Amino acid sequence: MQGCIGWAARRDTFYDKMALAYRDRFTFTNLMLLKLLPLLSTTLFYLLYYLISTFKFGVQILTASVPYDYLLQLVIAYVLYALSKRVWIFLVIHALLMGLLYVGNAVKISFFGGPIMPDDIFALQSLLLILDGWRFFAAAIPLAAIASLVLFNFSMRHGRAYLACMAVILLGITVVYKPATILDPLDGYFGNSVWDQRSNYVWRGATLYTLLESARYFAAAEVIPDADIAQEAADKLLAVGSAGKKEAVAKVFTPRNIHIVLLESFWDPSALKKAKYKPYPLSPEFRDLWKSADYSHALVPVFGGFTANSEFEALCGFPVVKDTVKFERQLLNDVPCLPRILAEKSYRTIASHPNVPVFWNRVNAYKRMGFQTYWSLQDFVQDDMNREFMSDSTLYRQVLEKISGSMDAKQPVLDYIVTYFGHWNYPLNESRPDKISSSSKVEEVSTYANTVYYKSRELMVFINEVRKRDPDGIIVVFGDHLPFLGENFAGYAESGLLTANRSHFTPTMFKAYVSTPMLIIDGKRGPLKIGSLPLYQLPKLLLDLLNFNEPSIMDYAAPLSNIRVRTLPGLHFNRLADGKVELCKEPPYSEACQLSSRWLENVSVVSNDLFMGRQFTRPKYSPEQPKPVSSATDVDILQAIVGGK
Repeated sequence: MQGCIGWAARRDTFYDKMALAYRDRFTFTNLMLLKLLPLLSTTLFYLLYYLISTFKFGVQILTASVPYDYLLQLVIAYVLYALSKRVWIFLVIHALLMGLLYVGNAVKISFFGGPIMPDDIFALQSLLLILDGWRFFAAAIPLAAIASLVLFNFSMRHGRAYLACMAVILLGITVVYKPATILDPLDGYFGNSVWDQRSNYVWRGATLYTLLESARYFAAAEVIPDADIAQEAADKLLAVGSAGKKEAVAKVFTPRNIHIVLLESFWDPSALKKAKYKPYPLSPEFRDLWKSADYSHALVPVFGGFTANSEFEALCGFPVVKDTVKFERQLLNDVPCLPRILAEKSYRTIASHPNVPVFWNRVNAYKRMGFQTYWSLQDFVQDDMNREFMSDSTLYRQVLEKISGSMDAKQPVLDYIVTYFGHWNYPLNESRPDKISSSSKVEEVSTYANTVYYKSRELMVFINEVRKRDPDGIIVVFGDHLPFLGENFAGYAESGLLTANRSHFTPTMFKAYVSTPMLIIDGKRGPLKIGSLPLYQLPKLLLDLLNFNEPSIMDYAAPLSNIRVRTLPGLHFNRLADGKVELCKEPPYSEACQLSSRWLENVSVVSNDLFMGRQFTRPKYSPEQPKPVSSATDVDILQAIVGGK
């Protein structure tokens, strides 16, 4: 009996040891799996998002860049894991963060030709405002989820968490205060193309690209010039503007109404030869009027979006040189732009745009430029909507009704209208059935054509009404940017107008990339033949039509002799007097590019002083001593201002 009890005790001890060993092995296995979890999640998500980016959006990180891009992501995963309380929340955050980096960049490249930049953070509010339905939730939910889950899951319970937190803080301090310590060695190894951000992205991978561009953002922060630097740049620009001009008796300032219409995504689809439209989209009446102006074009600063930058140029007379929205962070002062100059000449200055008023910070921007009145969506009767976009016809009609009192009272008016109908994805209501068919396989090629069919006809009704009621008035219409026609410029690439990759654009393609129809009707004189006009030269042109003789900030951006300069982020091109397009990407520059580059440097200095600095270069108005101008005809003055076609 006693032997049996001893045997049973030994048996129980054996099973206890076996159970303990199994539990220890199970615990060890679990611990190993947990330690390997960031490795497993990084591998899985990297493969998934790499395939989505490559096959869905046509954006493929170079194979040679994948190893270090993957390793950097792995480091981020372990840092994030060390600061996390719960494993499942870590996995959700990691999936969202990598999706934002890889899929988010691929989406932006396919839409606009370039990846996400640090300045896009400041444009995020406006981006969310224009999205609706599933697109809004697709953009908003991941961002909100990342922020909230990181805060909820944050933990400092382990020593590794303190090490991870210290690493994040040190990296952040370096990026903000010593960005050159990151940029100099890595740019030296990988290179950096200022004008070709897509190539930077695919060469470096999403992680390193994001790190380097964040550091570059702080390294290239706008410098506010002191008085001496600002004045030196201003003197050089004024010397350029006055070179070769003949002095004569100044003409008397003659107020006339000015009607400016910025047309959302307005463009001539006839360049899409493979579309084979039936019938032709543009209104024949508009086409005839445009032909009388020799098919003049505006050279705008943006493609597919960022309308506010086209507005800035058309109203303030300075070029946009960076991939940032000027209204958001670089228009901090009250500035004598076109609206303020005319308001000081007893004009009634009005801006109309049927969108929410805060979009692109327009409430503050319009006020700082000198608009006395801003009519936004809530100021109009929403009686003809294409989804959330008010039709042009009802917008024009209501604006004319609102300004009729001033026009009847002979008070000069600056009537500035920004249309909203025509915005991607080009919806039409039941009263606007499809009229245009196309053989293109790109959906937007057909939907856009039907939109521009109605836009051009509604525009002509407005132009005819204004010319009838205000025959001496000045009418200006232009497109703010080219329309989005499919991912990776699909609609344009189909017809050979552009390539699918912006890195492969020819000089002629860069010009096409920013050329939109423009009409300037000088009262009873009719349309002006202005050729291809950089949009920032429009305000000076309008002031000259009014015989405005005082100094203005528009004098600083007076064109170089026989050269029209169109800036784009990271590069610019020169439209020469013989019609050729010379692309200025990076040194070594041609003689013309050297000249235009120096000119742009001075323009940037004065621009920073006027719009963000202490305004040392703000003109001192002296109506008693008008500035001499040419005694030539108005058309001759215009040609002198803008150079050759």
